[in-house]
Amino acid sequence: MTLDLNTIWFVLVAVLFTGFFFLEGFDYGVGILLPFVAKNDKERRMVINTIGPHWDGNEVWLLTAGGAIFAAFPNWYATLFSGFYLALFLILVALILRGVAFEFRSKDDNLLWRKTWDFALFFGSLLPALLWGVAFANIVRGVPIDENMTFTGNLLTLLNPFSLLGGLVTLSLFTLHGGLFLSMKTTGIILERVQATVRRIWLPVVVLVLLFVGFSFIETDLFVGFNIVQGIGLLAAVVALLAAGWMIRQHQYGYGFIGTGVTIVGVVMLLFGGLFPRVMPSSLGEQFDLTIYNASSSPYTLQVMTFVALIFVPLVLLYQGWTYWVFRKRITSDSHLEY
Repeated sequence: MTLDLNTIWFVLVAVLFTGFFFLEGFDYGVGILLPFVAKNDKERRMVINTIGPHWDGNEVWLLTAGGAIFAAFPNWYATLFSGFYLALFLILVALILRGVAFEFRSKDDNLLWRKTWDFALFFGSLLPALLWGVAFANIVRGVPIDENMTFTGNLLTLLNPFSLLGGLVTLSLFTLHGGLFLSMKTTGIILERVQATVRRIWLPVVVLVLLFVGFSFIETDLFVGFNIVQGIGLLAAVVALLAAGWMIRQHQYGYGFIGTGVTIVGVVMLLFGGLFPRVMPSSLGEQFDLTIYNASSSPYTLQVMTFVALIFVPLVLLYQGWTYWVFRKRITSDSHLEY
C-alpha cells in the first residue's frame, strides 16, 4: 500500500466513520431503548439526559466525514449521494426529527406533547441505525455504476437480503452499545431494566454479526484479497463481542461497553480494509469501480486539506474529550434534568 495523500484521506474518512459509529452508535441505542427502559416522564428525562450534552457533538463526526468525502473524493460523493438519495434523505429526516425532539420535548408539560417528541426521538434513532447498515452493506457488496460513474439502480436494488442483514447488525449492535452506555450512566430501577435488557440482546447480536460475516463470503469480495487490516479488524470484532458478553455476565458493564466499542471499530476496519483502494465497487464490472484515484480531487486540494486537518482535528478531539469528562457522572433522580 502506497502511503500517498489519496490513501491518507481514505484512512481519515474511515477513522471519521469509526468515530461516528462508536459515539453516535450509543446515542442511537439510548434512543431506541428509551420506551423500553423508562416508564414515566421523569425516567424518560433521566435517560435522555445521559446523551443530551453529547448527541450534537457526536453528529459532527458524520458532518466531517461527509465534508471530507465531498472535498477529497468528489466523484465518490456525487455517486453515493445521488444513488443512495432516498435512503440518505430518510436518514436526514430522522436526524432532524431527533434533533428537534431533544430541544422541544421539555418546552411544554403536556403529556401528549412529550410523548410525541419521545416517539420522534425513538424513530429518529431507530431508522438511521438501520439504514446506515443497509448503506454500507450495499457499498461493500457493489452497486450498479456505469462508465460515467453514475448509479443505474433504484431503491429496490439497495433492499437486498445482504444489505437488510447489515441493517439488522447495526441496529442490534448499536442498541446493545447504547444499553451498556446507559448501564454506566443511570441508577435505580432504570439501571435494573437496562441490565436485564443487555443480557437478553447480547446473544442475538452475536448471531447477526456472525451471519453477516458468513454471508459476506458469498455476497462480496471482501475476503478475496484478505489483508492484515481486515484480519485485525475481524479478530478484534469477534473477540471483543464475545468478551462483552462475558463482562455482562460478570456485571462489568463498563468493560462490556469497551467491548462493543471495539467490535464497532473492528467491523469498520474489516469493511474499509476490504474496499481499499476502491471506495465504491461496481457490480457491472471492476473497470467501473470508483477508487481513491479516479474519484479524488487534485493533489493540491488534498495538500491544503491535510494541512487544515492537522491543525483542527486534534483541537476537536481535545474539546470533545473534555465534554465527556465534564459530564461523566451518573444521572440520578436528584440530577438537574434539562431535556
